[in-house]
Amino acid sequence: MAVLLLLVATASVPLRPYVLPKVVTIALAIEQRGIVYSWGGGHGEDPGPSKGTCLGYTGKIKPCPAARTRGLDCSGFTRWVYALAHGTDVLGPGNTDDHVRKLRRVRSAIPGDLVFFGKVTRSRLRTHHVGIYLGDGKMVNAPETGAAVRVDRIDRVKGFAGFFRL
Repeated sequence: MAVLLLLVATASVPLRPYVLPKVVTIALAIEQRGIVYSWGGGHGEDPGPSKGTCLGYTGKIKPCPAARTRGLDCSGFTRWVYALAHGTDVLGPGNTDDHVRKLRRVRSAIPGDLVFFGKVTRSRLRTHHVGIYLGDGKMVNAPETGAAVRVDRIDRVKGFAGFFRL
């Protein structure tokens, strides 16, 4: 009888459709805008597209286009998306290593988590890329010089280090 009562009571509650997390919605909207990758882009005082830097640049396109290109690198992209979603610069300035230090590793990712690449252990932290997890093995990321923010499979990038969230 209790089971029947529970079924009747819950059957009258309308089902809410799944709504993508705000982080994912914002990341996909930025991807649609065609914002380009710029080494060091997105690391100004405030998050968002900015001219990059050629300091430390090792990309394939020569000469380095970053100093004249307004855009985002991978950590600048995730910083901006998280700032827009949270209403404040929760990741702050810095690179992927700086950002992963502010997060906790999770075993099971949900859309909106960050996916890092490189080496993250108790004794070593050296990351080289980050994207925003979409689910189904995909992420939104600022991949490389000459490309725009886009959706990629996670296995496209070498050195999976794990999923992390605030």
